[in-house]
Amino acid sequence: MSTPTALLVERSARRRATRSRSRSLQPWYRNGSLVAGGVIVGLLVLVAVLAPVLAPYDPVKQDLANALQSPSGEHLLGTDKYGRDVLSRLIWGARVDLRVGFLAVLIPFVVGTVVGGIAGYAGGWLDTVLMRVVDVFFAFPFYVMVIVLVFVFGSGEFSIYIAIAAVSWVSYAKIVRGEVLVAKEQDYVVAARLGGMSHARILVRHIGPNVLSQAVIYGMSDIVMDIMAIVTLGYLGLGIAPPTAEWGSMINDGQEFITTQWQQATIPGLVVVVTSLGLSWLGDGISDLLNPERRK
Repeated sequence: MSTPTALLVERSARRRATRSRSRSLQPWYRNGSLVAGGVIVGLLVLVAVLAPVLAPYDPVKQDLANALQSPSGEHLLGTDKYGRDVLSRLIWGARVDLRVGFLAVLIPFVVGTVVGGIAGYAGGWLDTVLMRVVDVFFAFPFYVMVIVLVFVFGSGEFSIYIAIAAVSWVSYAKIVRGEVLVAKEQDYVVAARLGGMSHARILVRHIGPNVLSQAVIYGMSDIVMDIMAIVTLGYLGLGIAPPTAEWGSMINDGQEFITTQWQQATIPGLVVVVTSLGLSWLGDGISDLLNPERRK
């Protein structure tokens, strides 16, 4: 049972968080990074969702009689060496890369947040042990570890999820732990403890909402890293199994025709760059909203 003091503390913390969110969300339309990134990412997501409608051809259907055609009214970006429409594969590739990129963030976000929250709040030997495990994983380069793990597990979407999750969770753990170490010394947490609240309730209801913003901000940049990893794996032939349309494999397939059919490798590469910029701008915009003092 919660004591009256604990309930008052909880209501006060809730009102404070609501006022803070309200103040930070008011000027969103004046945030250039947020608007530009939101438009780019929104359009890409829309294209991915509407891929079955927007794509003029089946992205995996081969037509060897019409292979390596130049851009025309029938095939706006030409065809690849198997006669597949490049524009259709580009559109369907958005669905694959964005889906894997966004989903690959969820597992490490949850695992890292839980581990970092427990380590920061508990402290002592548990914090020491968990952080030593984090340091071991953190010592290895991200892309090298992902490539090695995918090579061990085999190519495919499931292997990509496992490889990225095994490497990425440590960053979230470090971020959340640092935020929890500061938050648990704040007056509202001390008052909640004195009011008789359980540690689990304090961590979930009071500390959690106040420390997750940094992890969310990092998650936006992590999506960029994940998409770049997916494209790299596809380029190396370790990513999504063919003939599924994927930007990295499109770049790999088109590079041998760069002098005659430059659009096959160049356009997917440019789309990757635009996607990365959009996500980066969106992350910066969200960071400004969640941390209003950065704009001062």
